[in-house]
Amino acid sequence: MYIKKKYSGLTMLRWTRRELRFFIVWSLIVTVLFEVVGLQWLQVPWTALALIGTAVAFLIGFQSNAVYGRLWEARQIWGGIVNDSRMFTIMALDMITNEYTKSPVSGEELAELKKTIVMRHIAWLTALRHAMRQIKPWETYRINKRNSEWVNALHIPELESTLEQDLKNYL
Repeated sequence: MYIKKKYSGLTMLRWTRRELRFFIVWSLIVTVLFEVVGLQWLQVPWTALALIGTAVAFLIGFQSNAVYGRLWEARQIWGGIVNDSRMFTIMALDMITNEYTKSPVSGEELAELKKTIVMRHIAWLTALRHAMRQIKPWETYRINKRNSEWVNALHIPELESTLEQDLKNYL
């Protein structure tokens, strides 16, 4: 999914150029056959167009509603992970002290322990990010030539480095 607040006309033309070419050529062929050659049987009655258009509008409306519901649920879950990660880090940094210990350790050891805990949590988040970007067997977006072109243009970091390479920074 490519989400952006604004799309330029050039971006939309680049994204839909194959379909646009096809429909322009198809429209020209049908128009020439109907208007110039005189094939009147190509004429479609308005009733059929209205019926099919209404059905398609309902299907697209239901599909868009379902997609928005899944997107909203995913945003809530991701927001929960972000908030819990912040709280975990704050608690780890504030609560790991020598206050209730029987054998106090130095400040450098406490700082190193805090850093280790926070970095392991960041490593978990990195592993989660890579797991979410793994290609699922039911996903077909890379088969289409246009979609693979967009994947290459978007610069997805999880496709450019492995999980092991990214985890080296945190573990």
